Formats: sequence, structure tokens, C-alpha cells
Amino acid sequence: QVQLEESGGGSVQAGGSLSVSCVVPGYSSDIKCSGWFRQAPGKKREAVAVIYTYNGGTEYIDSVAGRFTISQDKDQNTVALQMSSLKPADTGKYYCAAIPWGGENCYNFNEKDFPYWGQGTQVTVSS
Repeated sequence: QVQLEESGGGSVQAGGSLSVSCVVPGYSSDIKCSGWFRQAPGKKREAVAVIYTYNGGTEYIDSVAGRFTISQDKDQNTVALQMSSLKPADTGKYYCAAIPWGGENCYNFNEKDFPYWGQGTQVTVSS
């Protein structure tokens, strides 16, 4: 089982910026695509952004498009999410997830398609 490891996050006031990063073992060779999910208290986990390893193609949910940027560093086996203009609604635990080659399409934003997950890191935005 591949275990992902997130870092970053923290607390910030509305309008501020934060970033989260994730180490994905075998990223360049084994991973088809990866993404970030988040779960607010009392709510279902939702996809936020995904990125394809081979061409860097990205996709975002509407509520974060233009504010969040997902990126990859193949040499460091990492996927990062840069978040700006943060809102209290962005508060939640952020999870990194990945799909290996042969798996489903990340653009479906279906968490059941992602077999590899991290433990999550907290992002708190205060008003």
C-alpha cells in the first residue's frame, strides 16, 4: 500500500494564503494523476483540484478556480496546492490522493477512484 504524506497548512485570516504539499512515492513512474480533497466539519469530503503527471494538466472545482493552484515537482515526488484569497468556507482537513497507471480518470473527481491517500493536514481560515 502506498502511503502519501502531507505537510503545510495551518491557520490564516480570510484573504490570506497558505500552501500544502504531499510526497507521493513513485510519483514520476507509477502515478497517473493526483489530487487534493478537503473535508469540512460535518460535511462530505470533496475534490478540490487534480493534476496529471504526464502533461501537468489540471482541473479545479468552481469554488477554488482562480484562487488555488495545484502543481507538481517530479524530481521531488511532490504535489502541492497553493491557496490564496482564502475564505472561511475553505476551512477543512486537506487530503492528498493519487491514482496509479491503469486506474480511473482523476477528472471524475470521485474519491472512490483514488486508492492512495495521505492522513490529511488542517487548514483553518478565520473571518
